[in-house]
Amino acid sequence: MKIEISDNYSEISHKAKDIIVGQIRKKPDLLLCAASGSSPTQAYNLLVAEYQKYPELFSQLRIVKLDEWCGIPKDDPGTCESYLQAHLIKPLGIGDDRYFSFDSNPEDPDLECKRIQEKLDSEGPVDLCILGLGMNGHLALNEPAEFLSPGPHRTRLTNASLNHLMIKEMIEKPTYGLTLGMGDILNSKMILILIHGDQKKGIIQQFLSKKVTSFLPASYLWLHPDVTCLIDRNGIEK
Repeated sequence: MKIEISDNYSEISHKAKDIIVGQIRKKPDLLLCAASGSSPTQAYNLLVAEYQKYPELFSQLRIVKLDEWCGIPKDDPGTCESYLQAHLIKPLGIGDDRYFSFDSNPEDPDLECKRIQEKLDSEGPVDLCILGLGMNGHLALNEPAEFLSPGPHRTRLTNASLNHLMIKEMIEKPTYGLTLGMGDILNSKMILILIHGDQKKGIIQQFLSKKVTSFLPASYLWLHPDVTCLIDRNGIEK
């Protein structure tokens, strides 16, 4: 894992943008797995600024949503769908043929996971996966547990996830989550994880210990051959 220490969130975001743009230049039809939440927001805004200058660069980009809060309408402003539509999909002009995602309120969650698995099988693997570090060490909605699921699956949300800022903004509260599995994430050709915030100091220290455990799903990234970790200095200094 390549770890780069940055002085602030803006520096992390600019580095992330440069990495993403660099990968798109290498492979115009890049399959980008996009996380939602505060960590990648500024990097996405910088991507949109890049699109406004060079729209043709993004004309073949494909995007898959990393995870979703479920049991709520997809147009709820707190869903991952609403976030990605606002920050990436619409601003980058990504059509339905270049975007696939979990429904936030599917009739059959298991069939929805099967649908996403089939899309990954035909469109994947993911070329570049964007991640953040959860307060309890989760990746996407792969929560700490005795074992982790490899493929798209339904997950029970922990208290840490239910206290996420996105949920606090929701009109209705999610009852479960749908997420890509650890196998999907680790099968990505390249992974970029953005970590900032001194409120995560404890879990960051555990992550940086390099001890791999299912009770800290992010630790599995130490097993991947091409991970770049962009981390805020405030998160590691005492």
